[in-house]
Amino acid sequence: MDFNFLNQKDPQDKGKKKKKNTKWGGSLAGAVFFFMLMTALYLVVTGSGKATPQVSISDLANSVIAGNVKTIVVEGDQLTITYQNGDVKDSKKEVDAPLSQTLFDYGVPATALAKTDIQIKDETGFMYWFLNFSPIILSLLFILIFFWYLSRQVKGAGMQAFSFGQSKARVTDPNDKNNRVTFKDVAGCKEAKEELKEIVDFLKSPKKFLDIGARIPKGVILTGAPGTGKTLLARAVAGEAGVPFFHLSGSEFVEMFVGVGASRVRDLFKMAKRAAPAIIFVDEIDAIGRTRGGGFGGGNDEREQTLNQILVEMDGFEPNDKVIVMAATNRPDVLDPALVRPGRFDRKVILDLPDRADREEILKIHALKKPLAEDINLTLIAERTPGFSGADLYSLMNEGAILAARENRKKVFQFDLIRAIEKVMLGPERKSHLLSKKEKEITAYHEAGHAIVASVLPHADPVHKVSIIARGNAGGYTLKLPLEERRLQSKKEFIDDIAMSLGGYVAEQMIFGDVTTGPSSDLQVSTSLARAMVTRWGMSPLIGPIALVDSGGKPQYGEVAEREFSETVSTKVDAEVSRIINDGLQTAEKVLTEYKKAFTAIAHKLIEVETLEQEEYEKILTAHGILLKKKEVITTTEV
Repeated sequence: MDFNFLNQKDPQDKGKKKKKNTKWGGSLAGAVFFFMLMTALYLVVTGSGKATPQVSISDLANSVIAGNVKTIVVEGDQLTITYQNGDVKDSKKEVDAPLSQTLFDYGVPATALAKTDIQIKDETGFMYWFLNFSPIILSLLFILIFFWYLSRQVKGAGMQAFSFGQSKARVTDPNDKNNRVTFKDVAGCKEAKEELKEIVDFLKSPKKFLDIGARIPKGVILTGAPGTGKTLLARAVAGEAGVPFFHLSGSEFVEMFVGVGASRVRDLFKMAKRAAPAIIFVDEIDAIGRTRGGGFGGGNDEREQTLNQILVEMDGFEPNDKVIVMAATNRPDVLDPALVRPGRFDRKVILDLPDRADREEILKIHALKKPLAEDINLTLIAERTPGFSGADLYSLMNEGAILAARENRKKVFQFDLIRAIEKVMLGPERKSHLLSKKEKEITAYHEAGHAIVASVLPHADPVHKVSIIARGNAGGYTLKLPLEERRLQSKKEFIDDIAMSLGGYVAEQMIFGDVTTGPSSDLQVSTSLARAMVTRWGMSPLIGPIALVDSGGKPQYGEVAEREFSETVSTKVDAEVSRIINDGLQTAEKVLTEYKKAFTAIAHKLIEVETLEQEEYEKILTAHGILLKKKEVITTTEV
């Protein structure tokens, strides 16, 4: 069992799976049907039809003498005999001998032969040659069609080897109104839009810049957290400028064979120059743009060759080339310095997570095609989603619509969006995860401990919801949200957050005299936060304002973590982390002891109703003499 409390949501990428189209001709049934059709056509042409009786020359001679033969049609060595009674039979004669001489040799007198109508057909004409050569022609045609059909089926395998060096970029036509994206479709990102409007102006009217001697940046790199809209903004630049948009991922350059990636880069830039003015967009460029010489990929230097070719192509741009290269990554720190130097990707556009006003605008865009009920308040939803990225907000609106459709309603209500927030944050409710009576009681006191500490401490965020219903990996959760947007956090806020996260641990120990595995995630969060205060933010009076680790705090892939400080400093760091955690434990214990009646009342109410919304929760606090505080606004300026 695991308990989580929640402060802010870490943005995550959302993906879409593309459905694969299959053709009828590629199926096994199509191949069998095609083979049967060709076989039937061959049998129809080469078949002899209804069998005709055969007679010998001697029998024919006797019939002519008796006067029973009406007509004899000679066609080469083939004889078609029509009798007086209407019967038709076939026979054969010698190839070089005339029919009359053959019958005379068999004893047919000239008088009997004169009474018989003998017709000679010329063995020429199209049908004669067609009927004779059609079996050969149709056999060859069948073989050719069969092998052509097989070659189409294996095109995706062996035959595709010849197209390895071609670019796999997807091109968006500027005249395609269905897929066109403009700045109106992108909410927020005001500063990023201003930076990119110059690119749009250059693509529309480059003469204005060239006349004054200005050169537009050859490359623009978009950086920001996952889901902040880097790809969408790049498409909006192409849509605003009305130019072709070549889009592909960095991983699509690299193949098993060395040199393929470089060939694809050359082909991509050649295509873009032919279609100029145009935009090339490389998503996740860190897949090929990592710092060279790091030993990535073992002995295969395909990635480095691809990067070198990109550097050469960007250097080879003429001053009047109307091709802009855009790229996106959420790891700008791992890119090769040669890639981001002036003259290549020399303009960096940073996309931050949206603030409250931007979140409201994004929600309005995603709500355009959804029937909303009258009680919808997108401002409230924006206030309850700090830390959400644009992708998270899209998922929120989509999940709200799904919840409404699941309950057979025609409109999306505010309640659907409130539930969707928690679903995006923590996952769906696990209603089948039934707790025993003892576990339910432990969970209720655990979450009540989080809530009371957060409500009493002056620098902790107010509680919006407390629940003991399992969601995702959490057995219960306490939702607390800040009163206003903030980019910076103070030491006092961190200390209160640590005490709040340890409130569940202290509550279990205080009420039951024992500790379960429930607070495991709480201990991880509080320990990581305390260590970051000491080693990254200089918030320890013993260590002082010294950064002992970088901003990431974790080594990159393939690197070995190295400490840049001594064992003595490491001992001090461990001691400071323990001190901060112990101070948090004492603060939480003091709050829960002083407000034990309110703490117990909230736990009992949670056991009864399982979920407490903000209004009902605050009524219990007020009833027990806890005043609802107003957070002081801390004004901080960054130099």
